Amino acid sequence: MTTYRIAPYTIETADGRDEKTPPGVKMIKAPEVWDDSEQGKGIVVAILDTGCDKNHPDLKDRILFGKNTTERGNESDFSDIAGHGTHVAGTIAANGTGIFGVAPQARLAIYRVFTPTAIPNRPTAFNKDIITAIHDCIKWNQEHSKEDHIRIINMSFGSPDDDDALHKAIQEAVKNEILIICAAGNEGDSGSGGDGSPDKDECSYPAKYPEVISVAAVTLDRKFVDFSNTNIDNDLAAPGSGILSTYPKDKDNRDGIKDGYATLSGTSMAAPHVSGASALIIKQCEDDFKRTLTETEIYAQLIKRTVSLGLDRRVEGNGLLDLTEGYRTFPNTNQ
Repeated sequence: MTTYRIAPYTIETADGRDEKTPPGVKMIKAPEVWDDSEQGKGIVVAILDTGCDKNHPDLKDRILFGKNTTERGNESDFSDIAGHGTHVAGTIAANGTGIFGVAPQARLAIYRVFTPTAIPNRPTAFNKDIITAIHDCIKWNQEHSKEDHIRIINMSFGSPDDDDALHKAIQEAVKNEILIICAAGNEGDSGSGGDGSPDKDECSYPAKYPEVISVAAVTLDRKFVDFSNTNIDNDLAAPGSGILSTYPKDKDNRDGIKDGYATLSGTSMAAPHVSGASALIIKQCEDDFKRTLTETEIYAQLIKRTVSLGLDRRVEGNGLLDLTEGYRTFPNTNQ
């Protein structure tokens, strides 16, 4: 049976937080488009991860529902078993009580697909539990009105192993107009120079599947980060080094955790920047065009909002996410 892991990440002190908008959110220029996108109001993003702290002040009003799709614990218990999922959730949709996420008015569907292991804070996910969650997203959309549909799935984990059943579930979700965003993986090797010219490729599933959006990581000063996987399947890059976001308050005794916030690094942190940005894009474009965009159209709008960093395409894909790039406002025809 294929197993999946969250990409290893580092924790740094959260001291010195001097304002509510984290550097990564600023870097992709989310605040510049918040007015026109209504901060992603109402757009639903599903997070398949380690769970979420449903009582965190930055997240408690953003969670639409949560489920545990593993065989351990109750289905209704989606509490965070590691902290990873809460961090991802905050980058996507933290409401500004302590910090702002990329899309502070988006809504979250939380799926805990990971189970604990003997190694603290290194849980494992099985392909069957991930597939169950993906199928549940599709079912949710079939049973609920359009305004409550899950539009985006964020998967910040990976495995070196291909799995046909997971691939088919992803294909089915995309066929049902759900955008799937995945972390590229943290097995990168930049070579001895560390200059952004990788001398070999690394791959991780599900990021390698052509139907998903694979997100590589760069530093907050727009440089190559050597842990990020490099390959021709990377679609774009986003900040993934030194990312401040929410963290379960009951884990505050861990080093680097303070008052429910932590700074983590990894492509796991880059992917939710793109998920939050996609929520902003969907809200803005559908308000402008007065219709529902297809998954293909959302992808096209997302890729328009990138800028090249001058790095190898296997590093940055189409470029760094920049929400003001290729951005235009539409006239208000109601006036």
